[in-house]
Amino acid sequence: MQNIDNKKTEKKAENKAEALTEKNIEKQTEKRPEKKPEGQTENDAIQLHKELKGKIEIISKSKVTKDSLKLLYTPGVAYPCLEISKEINQNTKNSKEKCSKENNNNEKNSNENTNKENNAKRDYNKEKDSNNDLLYEYTGKGNFVAVITDGSAVLGLGNIGAEASLPVMEGKAILFKEFADINAFPIAIISQNTDEIINIVKNISPIFGGINLEDISAPRCFEIEQRLKKELNIPVFHDDQHGTAIVVLAALTNALKVVKKDISNIKVVINGAGAAGISIAKLLSCFQIEQNCYGNVCKSVCAPVCTPVKEIILCDTTGIIYEGRKEGMNSAKEEIANQTNKKRIKGTLKDAIKDADVFIGVSAPNIVTEEMIVSMAKDSIVFAMSNPVPEIMPEIAKKAGARIVGTGRSDFNNQINNVLAFPGVFKGTLSVRASSITNEMKIAAANALAACIPEKELTEDYVIPSPFDKQVVEKVAKAVAGCAVKQKINRI
Repeated sequence: MQNIDNKKTEKKAENKAEALTEKNIEKQTEKRPEKKPEGQTENDAIQLHKELKGKIEIISKSKVTKDSLKLLYTPGVAYPCLEISKEINQNTKNSKEKCSKENNNNEKNSNENTNKENNAKRDYNKEKDSNNDLLYEYTGKGNFVAVITDGSAVLGLGNIGAEASLPVMEGKAILFKEFADINAFPIAIISQNTDEIINIVKNISPIFGGINLEDISAPRCFEIEQRLKKELNIPVFHDDQHGTAIVVLAALTNALKVVKKDISNIKVVINGAGAAGISIAKLLSCFQIEQNCYGNVCKSVCAPVCTPVKEIILCDTTGIIYEGRKEGMNSAKEEIANQTNKKRIKGTLKDAIKDADVFIGVSAPNIVTEEMIVSMAKDSIVFAMSNPVPEIMPEIAKKAGARIVGTGRSDFNNQINNVLAFPGVFKGTLSVRASSITNEMKIAAANALAACIPEKELTEDYVIPSPFDKQVVEKVAKAVAGCAVKQKINRI
């Protein structure tokens, strides 16, 4: 009797989820959607989660029969295990010999030897995992992504902890599967210690083809990502940083076409100096790719060439960020201060936004006033992405003179949402087994995303495609994969 009741409950939940999905697709697939009423109510969301009891499941790819069982499991499964082990042992031996040889060729002074020894250990750990082709061939590693969080900065909810973040991570896993057919696994780590998180991720990394970091607070998120990128030989991608930046660049590229302005001549003000704000500033300034962007490499990889924004000013709760500021700074803010606000303007957001062509908000609700919008340059662009309440409501911004307005919400025009980026970025990266996701690949993704809308179809209310536009993932994936191949960081 219990089984019958469970099946009825599961079927009911499945039907409801299907109905909600169809309704959502209908709402999203219109190219120029009108403003819609609020989505699911609190009670509806709670009830759906209760009925589903988890938004993802694991299903088998092969039917288990008396004959197949001996191949899928014991005794047959031993053979691929032994082949994988043999390959890994050989790779480990080769890597040790290579690193040992390099160490013997570099004996100058004790400090240099210590640094080289540490680098050799890191290179060995990366290299010994770099050519384990059979692990990709015999298992699902090549299509497995870990969605990892510590629950310290979940959506607009803040530090709610690992356990409470699980519904969000399950939701992320659904998006990976539905949009890119990638198998993603939510992993919520109860520790918020940087070293512990890094060690945990490193120790579970062998079974994954990529790592997606999610909802980890700044500035820890920067160190965690950078250290993992150095020590792992699979792509590591903090979506709150780079997914947001990619979609913003794509939307801005198209918005500038509508208002007929050039990215090299505009002033951009970004409010919010956390993971998203700093990453947006870096991508718009071509940070760490500028040295390559005017040579043959970048022209072949990222065409059109990465063009830095003329003037970028970043603000936080203390005010305008500038080189030499002492109050409320951290290492990430100090780094970006050297790349932005070249005039060293000081003051508040109100001071920064005057004469700005573009405002990008990744901060807090209702902090931008009509007066601020009025003070901006003609044909201003406003991306107010605070959720669920933006920095300024679209109708107020439009009334005050903004030409183009985008938010993070689906019930307004021009929704700037990470789901437009990360499925395609990972699909392209995994398809060629790229060892990392480079800044050039992010530029390529943004260009491909922007190009999903033909220039003749661009309007003030339509500068970014819908997540349900089927060409989005394929075009982004193709651009990312192509970029990885040209940069020679692909393995297949």
